[in-house]
Amino acid sequence: MKPTDQIAVVDKVVLEGYLKKLYLSTFLRHHEAYAAEAAESNQSYSRFLLALAEQEVLEREARRRQRRLKEAKIPVVKDLTSFDFDMMPQLNQKKIRQLLSGDYMEKAEPVILIGNPGLGKTHIATALAVAATQQMCRVRFFNAAALVNELLQAQEEGRITPFINKMLKHHLIVIDELGFIPFSTMGAHLMFQLCSALYERVALIVTTNLKFADWTQVFGEAKIS
Repeated sequence: MKPTDQIAVVDKVVLEGYLKKLYLSTFLRHHEAYAAEAAESNQSYSRFLLALAEQEVLEREARRRQRRLKEAKIPVVKDLTSFDFDMMPQLNQKKIRQLLSGDYMEKAEPVILIGNPGLGKTHIATALAVAATQQMCRVRFFNAAALVNELLQAQEEGRITPFINKMLKHHLIVIDELGFIPFSTMGAHLMFQLCSALYERVALIVTTNLKFADWTQVFGEAKIS
């Protein structure tokens, strides 16, 4: 091996060691291919670095979106491309699609989807939640009954305040199927406590088969619902 080749090998080992320490995984994987391409096309050093940096950013953002989606714990990932709006002509399709932009999250506004079972409320809520994760937002998807169980467990273990504080760190909370199962008195109070804490601080999507006037069937007390 020529001395120049030996130097090149050493430089490569040192460079890749630095890239690992800096957690530049994309640089590490692609620097040789990008360097060869840059040399072949006579690119400047700045263009070579720019191309690598762009790829690093793109891959990091993709991983972050995937992480946000996983953290949301959405049971079945869906988007609106598979939603049949023709089956529900009364639905305001324009409004639903506007919600995909995420403006309601910036304003911490609630979105209530009311209707009979089987009309696609969960599908729409899921699509909005997925869209939010792709905007780098922190999302958490709950079934209403499962959420109440978590709240009751947190209360029993003396960590209801930390649980609610954790929810406040999200951009969007989804509560699916509110009204399918009535809550206990304590469960209703804890759900009310959570929703009160989220109000005007975290966007909330709720799907339910109950009109507002019937929410006492879930919460048990008119003053709570």
